[in-house]
Amino acid sequence: MNAWLNNAFFGWYPYVALTVFLLGSLLRFDHSQYTWRTGSSQLLRRKQMMWGSNLFHVGILAIFGGHLVGLLTPVVVFDTLGISHTFKQLLAMGVGGVAGVACWIGIALLAHRRLYDPRIRNTSSGADTGILLLLWAQLTLGLGTIFVSANHLDGHEMLKFMGWAQGIVTLNPGASVLIADVHPIFKCHLLLGMTMFLVFPFTRLVHVWSAPVWYLGRKGYQVVRTTRPVTIQPNAKGDN
Repeated sequence: MNAWLNNAFFGWYPYVALTVFLLGSLLRFDHSQYTWRTGSSQLLRRKQMMWGSNLFHVGILAIFGGHLVGLLTPVVVFDTLGISHTFKQLLAMGVGGVAGVACWIGIALLAHRRLYDPRIRNTSSGADTGILLLLWAQLTLGLGTIFVSANHLDGHEMLKFMGWAQGIVTLNPGASVLIADVHPIFKCHLLLGMTMFLVFPFTRLVHVWSAPVWYLGRKGYQVVRTTRPVTIQPNAKGDN
């Protein structure tokens, strides 16, 4: 990939995707609140949905947290803590691999359910199905990068991605030069990941913004009382 395309895709495209991600989400919430929902179909194929949903959510949260900490934590922090680049690389491959497989299986179950159950398919939008397939493709690419990373256990390639991500966050599009020579599978993974941010506001993924994180810090608890069974006494005539 020549320098111009590399700079366009990995220097400026991230800002386009993030701008659409933030402004698009805000505009959708402001103008189309009725569509701000998950469109649940949990009454159909409930067992498959529960397995798929749980595997997906646990896996995706671990992957997101790992990417966030792994890419945006300054290298000096790891060096100060005595965490070597090789150990960090192995940790990312191990934990990321387990979480990725769990998430991949979850997405496969959800996609199969949505594609092969006529009742669910008829009530699904193209965006619902498309985002599942997009996530599945992204996870497949992510798992594929593990095999490539196994050839770079010194962590040198990982440092390139850390430098790129931190450069983008600090408004330095020139950081794209750091990943100009990485393996194509990494570039495809990055491009598809940024594209997911781009399409985010137009899909069911917007309900992520409504996650009730505040619920964990609530001061009170829900009071649930049991009720005693009511015994109906027969009347004087012996009728129930």
